[in-house]
Amino acid sequence: MEIDALKSLLAFVETGSITRAAKQVNRTQSAVSMQMKKLEQDLGKTLFEKSGRNLMLSKEGHQLVGYAKQLITHYDSTLNAIKSHSTKLRIRLGCPDDYANTILPKVVRNIHSLWPDLDLQIRCLPSNVIREQLDSGELDVGIVTRSFDSEEGLLIAKDRGVWVCNGDTQLAKQTPLPLVTFQQDCRFHHAAIEGLHKQARQFKLIAMSGSVSAMHGLVKEGLAIGAMASLSKGDLVELCNEQLPDLPQVSIVLICNAHANSFISQQQLNQLGNCF
Repeated sequence: MEIDALKSLLAFVETGSITRAAKQVNRTQSAVSMQMKKLEQDLGKTLFEKSGRNLMLSKEGHQLVGYAKQLITHYDSTLNAIKSHSTKLRIRLGCPDDYANTILPKVVRNIHSLWPDLDLQIRCLPSNVIREQLDSGELDVGIVTRSFDSEEGLLIAKDRGVWVCNGDTQLAKQTPLPLVTFQQDCRFHHAAIEGLHKQARQFKLIAMSGSVSAMHGLVKEGLAIGAMASLSKGDLVELCNEQLPDLPQVSIVLICNAHANSFISQQQLNQLGNCF
């Protein structure tokens, strides 16, 4: 069995998709499929089963994943031990802006505990862009909001969406309702807009922004109410208004890329999440 093939298998487990796995390990989809067939030939076992349109791991596939994680951890540890004596380690970390003041500092502290001599580069990006850059190898590790109905990544926190204002609760009674949200890929944006449409309630979208600071500024100025994560509200006032639509709960996870040259093992990823 080849290490690259085992990494492709773990990329499939992480992403749930041969297509995304292929992007992460920098191979074509057909090349990854061939790797999986080669693993089955080497073991003489069926590793995958069809479930409707989806490809799922068989019992033997799940068993192999456990061993593959151990093998890759030892392999990565060996590479890291050798590399650490010759070059300064660079880690490229992606984090949505709304977790930059709360989740990010704890992760950074643990990163520096694991790798004291470090070139750490942080990019504040939406979760969907972080996933794309992990797939392309532009990032090494990311803090993201877990995709709906997914088990991706290492769970580090749970949060809920809240409506916020600057203390003037009358804003929530205005027609049309003045509203500021994150951009369209945000779960709270979608829930807020869809919920107001279902209520047939008129609203005016004052702005969409990927910046927590921008949203805070607009809300504090009394231009609008906002829909955001509780972790992001800071000193804004949470609105308890039964006439506003419910906002969802979210899971925040750590994910890393599964490229063949990725140096962050599952064990190290678990250590990064130990602060939560």
